[in-house]
Amino acid sequence: MEKIHVAETIVVEGRYDKNSLSQYIDANIIETSGFGIFNSPETAELIRILAKKTGVIVLTDSDGAGFVIRNFIKGSVSEGSVLHAYIPEIPGKERRKARPGAEGLLGVEGTDRETVIKALRECGATIDGEGKARLEAPVTKAELFELGLSGGKSSAEARERLKKKLGYPAKLSTNALLDVLNAIYSRDEIFLLAKEAAGGA
Repeated sequence: MEKIHVAETIVVEGRYDKNSLSQYIDANIIETSGFGIFNSPETAELIRILAKKTGVIVLTDSDGAGFVIRNFIKGSVSEGSVLHAYIPEIPGKERRKARPGAEGLLGVEGTDRETVIKALRECGATIDGEGKARLEAPVTKAELFELGLSGGKSSAEARERLKKKLGYPAKLSTNALLDVLNAIYSRDEIFLLAKEAAGGA
C-alpha cells in the first residue's frame, strides 16, 4: 500500500490508532494515551512544541472521550498551528474488540483509509507537499449568526441538520463547526450550505 506523506504531526489517542495510520501515512504520529495526557505535562508540552515546529493535526475518535481530549489539546496550545480532523460517526466496532464502545461508533483505528485521508485533506493538512491555501476571508461568528446557524431559536436544529448532511460528529461545537467549514469550503459554499440548513433542506 502506497503511503501518503503528511508534514504536520498527527495526534491520536492510542497505539492502535497509531499502528493503523502508520500503515498508509508517513508522518510523525504521537499518542495521548487516552486520558493519560491529563496527567502527563510532558506530553502536553511536546504537543505545544510540535504545534510551533511542524503544526499538529488532532485526530481523535468522534465519541465523547475523543472530544474531551481534543478540547484539552485545543485549550493547552496557545501558539503554533493546531488543525482538527474529524472522522464521521460510523456505527460499528474494531475487529480486535469483542463489543463496540459505549457509543457504538468506530474509532480512528477502525475507520477506512479513504475516510481518514479525506478528513486530513479537509482540515487543511499538507499532504505530499500540497496544502490548502486560503485566498479569501473566513466566515465570522457574526456572519454565522446572520446565517441562522448561531444565536437563534432554531439555530441548534439547523446546525444539527448541517452536521448530519456533511457527515460531521454531532458533538462538534459551534466554534469547531465554523473552523471546519472555513477550512473546507469557500464563503459562497458556506452561505449556500447554511441557507439550506436553516431552511430545513
